[in-house]
Amino acid sequence: MSARPGVHDLLVIGGGINGTGIARDAAGRGLSVLLCEQGDLASATSSASTKLIHGGLRYLENYEFRLVREALAERERLLAIAPHIVRPLRFVLPKDVGLRPAWMLRLGLFLYDHLSALRSLPGSQGLRLAGTELGAPLQERLSEGFAYSDCWVEDSRLVVLNALDARERGADIRTRTRLVAARREDGVWRATLSDTQTGETREARARIVVNAAGPWVSAVLSGALGLGSRAAVRLVKGSHIVTRRLYEGSHAYIFQQPDRRIVFAIPYEGDFTLIGTTDVAHEGAPGPVAISEAETRYLVTCVNRAFRRRIGPQDVVWSYAGLRPLYDDAAADASAVTRDYVLDIDAPDGAAPALSVFGGKLTTYRRLAEHVLDKLKDRLPAAGPAWTGSAPLPGGDMEGADFPAFLKTFAARFPFLPEATALRLARAYGTRAARVLGDARSLSELGEDLGGGLSAAEVDYLAANEWARTAEDILWRRSKLGLHVPAGTEERVADHLARSGAARAESAAAG
Repeated sequence: MSARPGVHDLLVIGGGINGTGIARDAAGRGLSVLLCEQGDLASATSSASTKLIHGGLRYLENYEFRLVREALAERERLLAIAPHIVRPLRFVLPKDVGLRPAWMLRLGLFLYDHLSALRSLPGSQGLRLAGTELGAPLQERLSEGFAYSDCWVEDSRLVVLNALDARERGADIRTRTRLVAARREDGVWRATLSDTQTGETREARARIVVNAAGPWVSAVLSGALGLGSRAAVRLVKGSHIVTRRLYEGSHAYIFQQPDRRIVFAIPYEGDFTLIGTTDVAHEGAPGPVAISEAETRYLVTCVNRAFRRRIGPQDVVWSYAGLRPLYDDAAADASAVTRDYVLDIDAPDGAAPALSVFGGKLTTYRRLAEHVLDKLKDRLPAAGPAWTGSAPLPGGDMEGADFPAFLKTFAARFPFLPEATALRLARAYGTRAARVLGDARSLSELGEDLGGGLSAAEVDYLAANEWARTAEDILWRRSKLGLHVPAGTEERVADHLARSGAARAESAAAG
């Protein structure tokens, strides 16, 4: 803990994957941590990804071997520590006439297979696609290709689980809380924090500020902290579309495009296909973004270049977009901007440090957090050693990281659950799923079904334990039930949250 009463060791700005990962790592080392997030956890970039834990095959074209090696090693670690939300996914990469030649693809996959010393997933292989189940959805020219392995993740839950573990190790996690201003005073940072819902402010002091505000990293630096930086952020918008399922099978496709970009088609939420992503330079201020008509047309065209089944914009059932806060390496093409990260520290003449995170990717968040603590170790002599490489995330402590075996045991323990609901709960909460259900021995004992198998008991659990305050938090970030539930569910969830919140407030007042 901090040696000075009332002073945190770290004030972390930002409740995305990097901020929560840093908070978790620091709290587990015995440090006093306060994290503030102006919205909900994972409410910006971290819930707008392609949902992949991967080395980044295409990064090899830009010679980012260190990043790919690190990401492949992290892929293995995350698969082991979070087997409920991270799972293997096999990718089919068709060869396409006039694009990257077969020898280049084969060389890239060879490097991909061998850059990591750790590898539990199957390696790459050449494929004949014509006349096979893998080739059946594809146009005739895509008759050959390759297969390789990576992983899929529920990105927003990865963020929440890091925050949950951080809190259980002593961190103070404040959502809907914005950093208004901070200044160096008496050897520490004195910060003013504002509750974005009530407007109430509070003061906090910390020895070090870690600026992990994602798209807002430069705005926080120059605004609330009043600092400059040698590094700069480059905002790139990435958009995705979701359609009804376009093909059978549990595999994903990765398609080359004439502009040398690649686009994924990934099985999503059972009944859907996720397609993305775009890379569009964003010149405006950071904030909420939406897919443009041009991006929708681009992704629809990509699908229609590859699949026999044609789609149009009218087939898009959902879309989302996010801003990637990439480190500005002056690349001319948004697709070529590095996905690596840079840590910039401001501590003139031994003043209280402010460390800012530029760039990064979902897969490498854990290693990034270790690097942050390494960079600050001279200012944090009481910090314990690195520990997150093998420690399961909440719900991931299943024997042998064997999710199928866990699911079988869980379903047998709660036989009244429909098969799809049991799978969803096991995937979302892992070994903690039983906490959601409590002592229930029937569906009726879980309270009202608010839609799509979402029970009142689960909503109450999310509100009490996972910072969920709105229907959007629950239907689109703690889950993706928003794709499945009937009309009116959002209103029912909002009403239940209001009633249960009022009841809790009344109970607290009475107590």
